Amino acid sequence: MGSRHGPIKVGVLFSQTGVTSVVENTQYRAALLGIEEVNAAGGVNGVELEPVLSDPASDPATFKREAERMVAYGVTLIFGCYMSSTRRAVLPVIERAGALLFYPTLYEGFEFSANCVYLGAAPNQNSVLLADFATQTFGPRYYLVGSNYVFPYESNRIMRDLLASRGGKVLEERYVSLRPSEEDIARVIDEIGRLSPDVVFSTMVGDGATAFYRAFDRAGFDRARMPILSLTTGEPEIAAMGAGAAEGHYTSAPYFASIASEPNRRFVSAYRAANGPSAPISACTEAAYFQVHLFAEAARRSGRTSCADILRALPTVEYDAPQGTVWVEGRSQHTYLHPRIGRVNRAGGFDIVRESDAAVRPDPYMVEPEVAGWGRFAAGH
Repeated sequence: MGSRHGPIKVGVLFSQTGVTSVVENTQYRAALLGIEEVNAAGGVNGVELEPVLSDPASDPATFKREAERMVAYGVTLIFGCYMSSTRRAVLPVIERAGALLFYPTLYEGFEFSANCVYLGAAPNQNSVLLADFATQTFGPRYYLVGSNYVFPYESNRIMRDLLASRGGKVLEERYVSLRPSEEDIARVIDEIGRLSPDVVFSTMVGDGATAFYRAFDRAGFDRARMPILSLTTGEPEIAAMGAGAAEGHYTSAPYFASIASEPNRRFVSAYRAANGPSAPISACTEAAYFQVHLFAEAARRSGRTSCADILRALPTVEYDAPQGTVWVEGRSQHTYLHPRIGRVNRAGGFDIVRESDAAVRPDPYMVEPEVAGWGRFAAGH
């Protein structure tokens, strides 16, 4: 990853263009902010981080090619990837090179790579808690819709089981292209209107999510009676679709920009100073930021920057992230996180209606799917 004679080269592999750029742009900028902060504090044991940049344009094949280019350039650590299809395209490159991928995005779980550190929520840190909230708050009839790639299929498989064990019933499950046409969206909206579920569970991403929420809004559905609940709709998507299309809907995530803590106020202030006063920040943005600091502290403690040394040191590091204290579990290489549920308000931010008492242990294989720890509840929920 570098030496005392030169900077430590780190890849920053997020899309600035393409269908998921609305959120990946924020991850790109957050990773760069983290790198700037590490360098401003003296780097890693006096050695600066040198970001190696790319725009893989939301395309798995391009992600793979760019990862190969970075590895050939001498990069052995990459911060990157949003969609699971892109992570899966990059991991074989990383594994062959003996490199390390820091992956800062929620995902479907049921995976382990010795060459990957998973910084986003596993299903027990968002889906389980969202299923509890949904079945305790709304009726038992559910409609599932997602984008047509790995994560939505697997997330909906998990959600089906969670809802069934809580008395819920899935009326229908639909998937649309990552670049859906107006007709694709219209068919889903028409079916929702005919079936009239109590809850719509969405795992649509990027531009597709924006189009879906806008169409849902135009259809005039009563979102107090039939809200959209999501794992993937964050502040960047809401900024793209407009607050009016999102108000009253819910998202489950470890982080919202509205968290009232001093670490979060510092992060939001620094991020918006660099990217504009209204720049949206989501859980994926925050994970892209704190992963840089986790890596840097692990490298400082180890005194070395090889992948094996970083992996040995990581479980000893706790970082006071904007969401709360986070740390990586050594065995699974997944991260302890702070699950929350937020309701979109009129301004396009999130009012937190439930949150965990403490960080929740990652359980990517859903060995113990029943999670305790919902300590704080908003009035009326």
